Amino acid sequence: MKLTINGIYRSPNRSKTHPGTVSSSANIQADNVGKVNDHLKKLLDNFRPDLKPYEEIYRQIHKYPELSGQEEQTAKIAFDHLHTLGFEVHPNVGGHGVAAVFHNGPGPNILLRADMDALPLEEKTGLPYASTRTVKDAQGNRFPVMHACGHDTHVASLMAASTLLHAARDHWSGTIICIFQPAEEALGGARAMLDDGLYEKVPKPDLVLAQHVTRMRAGTVNLRAGRLLTAADAFEVRIFGRGGHGSAPQTTIDPIVIGASIVMKLQTIVSREVTPGELAVVTCGSIHAGNSSNVIPDHLDLQFSVRTFDKEVRKRVHAAIHRIVEAECLAGGAVEKPIVKLTSSCPATINDEETVDALRETFHSYFQDQLVDMERPSASEDFTLLATEAGAPYVMWMFGGIDENTWDDAVEKGTVNELPMNHSPFFAPKIEPTLRTGVDAFALGALTFLQRK
Repeated sequence: MKLTINGIYRSPNRSKTHPGTVSSSANIQADNVGKVNDHLKKLLDNFRPDLKPYEEIYRQIHKYPELSGQEEQTAKIAFDHLHTLGFEVHPNVGGHGVAAVFHNGPGPNILLRADMDALPLEEKTGLPYASTRTVKDAQGNRFPVMHACGHDTHVASLMAASTLLHAARDHWSGTIICIFQPAEEALGGARAMLDDGLYEKVPKPDLVLAQHVTRMRAGTVNLRAGRLLTAADAFEVRIFGRGGHGSAPQTTIDPIVIGASIVMKLQTIVSREVTPGELAVVTCGSIHAGNSSNVIPDHLDLQFSVRTFDKEVRKRVHAAIHRIVEAECLAGGAVEKPIVKLTSSCPATINDEETVDALRETFHSYFQDQLVDMERPSASEDFTLLATEAGAPYVMWMFGGIDENTWDDAVEKGTVNELPMNHSPFFAPKIEPTLRTGVDAFALGALTFLQRK
């Protein structure tokens, strides 16, 4: 299906004119797009629901977060809401995933995706609705849990946006697919939904749209073509030593010393093996060995992550990791070869340029000076699989959640980088205007391409 801007197809092969001249066809097209943008603004203003109930839903989800793979109650909230609206709803897809469809005549299939899972962090925001939950993971370990990445905002935004789109159904034609995805933080939720037959339950999309709240001024939106988020790869490494008494290290092979050498040596990959200017990140997030100060353990476990954009850089970093781990174990006299396991992986997010061009016209018209630039994040996402599996283009945009006065003060003082970022125990988006921005952006993104009645 050829996607259009609310019924007006924008060809990538536009006619060109000499500098300083304007074609009459361009004038007509610009006038039509302007009318379309006015139409979309009126739809949002007329059909946006009262957001107070969704603010309460946000507080509830924030106060009772659920780890990856445990999103049962969050999924039930989304399921009940969509079922009440009259969507065709499929629960428990790929775990606790929810997939809902609203057919509304001929037109494109537009998929909107929100993720639901929280993180194993102790919340330190001091909010009256702060999480105090602790839960067990799949291995039986108990952790504090909080929504440190804003997925609670995503859920509430998509719920309200689905209400808006349903209420405005007499003004558009096509199909809306709402996906509430589990286990994004584990980078496995999208694949799990696909493997569980997602596109046997709902139509394959013609376009996939997603958004993410982040450290930006509340009410602002960022839309970027091309490279947005990095590919992510997670590794687990086990190093084998020979344990013994801490007072007699000469009788042991200390895996902690070997592990420390590996962690330090890994830092040279980006600085010495990656072309300057090409992005790559290697981060050791966990190192564990032993349980006593006077015992040298017999093994050590490392966990680290890799972020890249370029496929060749990705291959080179992976090869360097294997080489360094094996060489340091050999140099340290490890009693066995190390185990190096790739535990999760997802591709880079490269936004479709033509789709971004279309969205930029409606977003700029609606958000105006609230459509802003931002530094490209080096985080990663797995929602792209929902698009590539269907052969569809995709776009993710960012929207801000930092209190306006707090942001402006930090800009003036040059301390923006000190503000809480996603995955910080202090990260908690200001409810408004963040929620309204997320609702409007989701609805506007879909209405940009749904056919106009």
